[in-house]
Amino acid sequence: MIRIYDTSEISVDKIVSREVTKTGVEDIVAGIIANVRENGDKALKEYSLKFDKADLESLEVSDAEIDEAFAAVDEKFIGILKKAKENIENFHKRQLRNNFMINDNNGIILGQKVIPIEKVGVYVPGGTAPLPSTVLMTVIPAKIAGVSEIVMATPPKAGGKADPVILAAAKLAGVGRIFKVGGAQAVAALAYGTESIPAVDKIVGPGNAFVAEAKKQVFGKVAIDMIAGPSDICVIADETCSARVVAADMLSQAEHDKLATAVLITNSASLAASVSEEIEKQLSVLPREEIARTSIDNNGKIIIAESIEKAIDIANIVAPEHLEICVDNPFDYLDRVKNAGSVFLGKNCPEPLGDYFAGPNHTLPTNGTARFSSPLSVDDYVKKTAFTYYTADALDRVCDDIAYFAEKEMLSAHARSVVARKDEK
Repeated sequence: MIRIYDTSEISVDKIVSREVTKTGVEDIVAGIIANVRENGDKALKEYSLKFDKADLESLEVSDAEIDEAFAAVDEKFIGILKKAKENIENFHKRQLRNNFMINDNNGIILGQKVIPIEKVGVYVPGGTAPLPSTVLMTVIPAKIAGVSEIVMATPPKAGGKADPVILAAAKLAGVGRIFKVGGAQAVAALAYGTESIPAVDKIVGPGNAFVAEAKKQVFGKVAIDMIAGPSDICVIADETCSARVVAADMLSQAEHDKLATAVLITNSASLAASVSEEIEKQLSVLPREEIARTSIDNNGKIIIAESIEKAIDIANIVAPEHLEICVDNPFDYLDRVKNAGSVFLGKNCPEPLGDYFAGPNHTLPTNGTARFSSPLSVDDYVKKTAFTYYTADALDRVCDDIAYFAEKEMLSAHARSVVARKDEK
């Protein structure tokens, strides 16, 4: 049963406090990474047999396998994937940054180049449920950014084939190469390379605790998008909302993972009670009841606040991955939102709209990290390089200032580097 809290009786900090705990997989993951670095494809095939029950001759998915998978997926779903792809493209194209140059016409030129990352590895989970949406959300921004090589890793199913809907999405999104490798071993292969799998410059995509820990351990050798934790949702609703709808929205995230978190913040005690009852009704008929019930019982919360404004303030402390503002005039509150991965406005905007179709990215900061980080975007697939040009006269004008600055930091060689040019004249 979900717990109900009243902020007039208990402090918000106690309700929403988070504890960061170790997952206990650090040493296991370190061993997997070391094994893959030393033994390459051999280690990957052994892990596929051990963890996925797949005895693989080749790690790479062939063109024939991709075409076979694409043909096996029903036409209706292919059509939906194409619509979602178009929406995601339309949104992310607007994130493109431009190069710029500043010329003061007095001997100084400054600027910035925006350069795509050359090689990106995309990890797509295939455990409790296939996630073709992850393919679209991670690959499309990379293509828009101009990434020249996109490599995807996804675990095989027993029998040695990758999930057909994942392969179909990859074909539509334009993935270059696909490998049937999952877990921490896939992250290690993408970071360090093997006989079959090329090393990349950045790894993106969600995964379980082993994948998250592996991304953490290879960071520095490669870049990563984020350390994603279990999914979470915060719903803000008033007395005009349907308890059935609010409960359904909360369970849409609870069914992801036993560690997922679903929170309702409301100014209505009656809605709080109704949602609690409705969650129990819907849980009883949910196919993933065991997962969702564990999530609700352990992590679910209903918080009663004195007003919607206060509810927004509490949500800013929670810093949720997904924030639904289920009121009649949601734009009245949008400016108050400071910490959220993605915001869903109004009563007709359920979070799964963002998961699959609307266009904004669904790879979002979790576990309160929306306080300082952002959704996956085109920016994650580019790097910026600054450039500077001074004429001799322009450098002369600032030479003494720079040398004086360098001496204040007791870096005399810095000062000499500038003064030496003046002395040459």
